[in-house]
Amino acid sequence: MSPARSEHVLESLAREAGASEILLAHLAVEEAYTDAPLVMGNRAQLLRDGDETFREMERALGDARHHINVEVYIFHDDELGRRIADLMMSKAREGVAVNLIYDSVGSIDTDERFFDELRRAGVHVVEYNPVDPTKARRSWQLEQRDHRKLLVVDDRVAFTGGLNFSNEYAGSSPRASRFSSGRFFTKSATMRTWRDTHVEIEGPVVQEFQKLFRKTWEKQHGDRLPWNEYFAPAAPAGNQIVRAIGSTPDDSFSLIHTTMLSAIEHAQRSIHLTQAYFVPDDELVEALIRAARRGVDTQIVLPGVTDFWMTRFAGRARFSDLLDAGVRLHERLGSVLHAKTAVIDGVWSTVGSANLDYRSLVKNDEINAVILGEQFADQLEAMFRDDVAASREITKTHWKRRGISTRVKETVARVWKRWL
Repeated sequence: MSPARSEHVLESLAREAGASEILLAHLAVEEAYTDAPLVMGNRAQLLRDGDETFREMERALGDARHHINVEVYIFHDDELGRRIADLMMSKAREGVAVNLIYDSVGSIDTDERFFDELRRAGVHVVEYNPVDPTKARRSWQLEQRDHRKLLVVDDRVAFTGGLNFSNEYAGSSPRASRFSSGRFFTKSATMRTWRDTHVEIEGPVVQEFQKLFRKTWEKQHGDRLPWNEYFAPAAPAGNQIVRAIGSTPDDSFSLIHTTMLSAIEHAQRSIHLTQAYFVPDDELVEALIRAARRGVDTQIVLPGVTDFWMTRFAGRARFSDLLDAGVRLHERLGSVLHAKTAVIDGVWSTVGSANLDYRSLVKNDEINAVILGEQFADQLEAMFRDDVAASREITKTHWKRRGISTRVKETVARVWKRWL
C-alpha cells in the first residue's frame, strides 16, 4: 500500500478497535515490520493450561464438518494423545478431511504403528524431516525441526500456543514427566504440574494460519490436497486485530524475532514476558536493557523448575546484565513453566510456540499469534500477575550471592547456547 493508504487503513483499524494513541503506535509498528497482514474482525480467547485448552480443542474437533489440519511437535500414544487421535480417526471415517504434520524428533518416542493406525483410518499424515534419511521427502535436514502447535478446523477456528499432545500437558494435576531421567534433564521436573498457554481464534485471520499450514505441508511434499476448498471466506467473529506470524529457517530472518524486538523497542509503559526457554541473543538483551533504562516496567517470568537444566542456566548467564539495568526477574514455582507469551504496553500481545532462544529463532519452524488491543491484553496481564504471585523474585543481592557451582553451570551452558 502507499504510505497514505497505509495510514488511512491504520487509522480505520484504530477507530474500529476503540484504540488509544499507544495502540495506534503499535499498529503502525506492526504494519512497518512484516508483510503478514493485520486482520480485523476476530475473537481471541486466552486458554490457560491443559484442562481448558484440550476441552476447547476436543469440542472443535467434534464439531468439524469439512477439514481438520494439525501441526504438532510432540504427539504421544498416551491417554491425551489417544483421545485426540481417536477424534481425528472418527472424523476421517465420517468423511472429514484430516491432515496431520508431526515432528520426527519431537515424537521420536511414539511407535510408528500409532501413525500407521491414523493412516489406515483415512488421516493424511506427514512426518516432518524424518530422523531416518531414507524416509525424507526433501533434502535431509535433521537439525531443522517443526516446533509449531497448530490446529485449524473448517476455516472457522484456529488454536496455537505451547501445548503438545502428551499427558504432561493434559491437566493441572501432578503427573510424571517424560523428562524425569537422563543426563541433561532434571529429576525435579517429575510429578509437577505444567503451566502452559494457548489461544483460540475465530474470524478471518484463521485463513492466514491455514496458509502457514499449507506452506509447511507442501514443503514436506504431503499428499496433494484440494486447497481451493480450504479457504472459504470467514465471517467476522469479533473486533480484535490479529496477525498470524510463521517463522522458518528457510527465511532470511526470523519474522517472530523481528516482531518481538520491534514491539520491545517501541514500548512506552510496560514489557511483561513469560518464557519457558530464555536464552536471549545480544539484540534482545540490549533491547530489554534500553527499555528498562528509559523507564519502561520490564519484567520476565521464567521457570523455577525446568525439564532441561542447560537451557535454564544458559539464560541465567545474562541475568547480571538485565538486573543491573533494572529488569525484574521472577522464577515460577510449583509448576514446570512452558508458556511463551508477552504483553507490551497493555495493548500488544503474543501467544505461540516460539521460545526466546537460538533454536526457536534459527533452527525451528515456529508460529505465533499477535493480538492488538486492550481486551485480550487485559486477559494476558491478569495471567501474568498470577504467575508473578506464584514466583520468587531474583534480586541483585540474591543473584550476587549465588554459589560457585551455579556460576560454573552458567559458563558451561552459555558455551552451548547455539545448540540448545
